[in-house]
Amino acid sequence: MISNGLALAGKKGLIIGLADARSIAWGCAQVLHECGAEFVLTCVSEKARVAVQPLADSLGAELVVLDFRQEGDLEKVMADLAVRWGAVDFVIHSAAYAPHDALANGLIECPADSFAQAMDLSCHSFVRTARAARSLMSEGGSLLAMSYLGGERVIDGYAVMGCVKAALESVVRVLASELGGQGIRVNAVSPGPIVTRAAGGLQHFDAMVAYAHDRSPLKRDVGIEDVGWMAAFLVSERAAAVTGDTHYVDAGVNIMG
Repeated sequence: MISNGLALAGKKGLIIGLADARSIAWGCAQVLHECGAEFVLTCVSEKARVAVQPLADSLGAELVVLDFRQEGDLEKVMADLAVRWGAVDFVIHSAAYAPHDALANGLIECPADSFAQAMDLSCHSFVRTARAARSLMSEGGSLLAMSYLGGERVIDGYAVMGCVKAALESVVRVLASELGGQGIRVNAVSPGPIVTRAAGGLQHFDAMVAYAHDRSPLKRDVGIEDVGWMAAFLVSERAAAVTGDTHYVDAGVNIMG
C-alpha cells in the first residue's frame, strides 16, 4: 500500500502486450503492482513467454499467451479470469502491430490487406477486448487503450498507424458512450515517443524522440513508468468521473504548434 492516493489494493485485472522490459505494458505492470493491484499479464506467443517470464515472476504475476490473430485466445483468457476472480476491475490494452509493408512507403502505397491487418490487430482488437471483458465488469470497471499523437497529427514515418490511432481514439469515445451505463469507463493514454520494440519498425524514430524532447515544454523524455502512473490513476476510483477521453503523457509536446 502506498501513500500517494492511488492505492489499488483489491483491484484485479489484465494487462495485455508484454514484449520486454521496455514495453509500455511493463511500465504499467510495475506501477500497478506498486499500488497494490493484482493482474494477469499477456504476451503474444510461447516464444515470447520465454523472454518475459522472468519479468512476470518478479511481480508474482501470472503470464499467459494472447494472440489476437488466433481465434479463441481472447475468450479463453477471459474465461480463465472469470474462474479465477469472478470479475475484473480493469483491462489495459497495449498491443499494436502493422506489417512492414504497411509502413515502408507511406500510406499511399499501403496494401489493402496490410492496412486491414494493422487496423484489426491495433484497433479492433480493443473492441473485441471490451466485448469480452464487459461481462466481467458487472459492477463497473476501467478499459484503457494506448494511442499516440500521430492519430491527431501527421507524423513523418507513422503512416498507416496514424490512421489506426485516430480510429482507436474514436473507438474509445464510442465505447465510453455504449458502456457508460454499466459503469465501465473507457479511456486512451497517448504517450510521447518511447523506445519500445514496436517503435523499432518506424522510420525516423530517433528523430521523433529528439523532436519531442526538444519541443516539449518540460524538455524531457517520457518513460514507461510515466505512462504507468497515468494508467494507475485511470484505473483508480480517483478517476471515477473520467471517461471517453485521450490523456497525453508526453511532457506537453501535444500542445505545441
